[in-house]
Amino acid sequence: MQKATIQLETLTCPSCLQKIENAVKSLTGIEKESLKVLFNSSKVKLNFDDQKISINEIENAIKKLGYVVKKSQVKAQ
Repeated sequence: MQKATIQLETLTCPSCLQKIENAVKSLTGIEKESLKVLFNSSKVKLNFDDQKISINEIENAIKKLGYVVKKSQVKAQ
């Protein structure tokens, strides 16, 4: 299991938060209970199984919604 923090460009509305949360939760390999989209800091924090999904796949799911990923940090848990 890996722990990730994904820094996004500024989130502009609460519905942005919900769209990102729903998209990421639908991905295979995401620990759904760990997912937090932080509106004020424009960050997504989550745990994921790197045997089932990569950080690039998670970033791409967010980018498909039209959001800009600035950087990601991944740490082994």
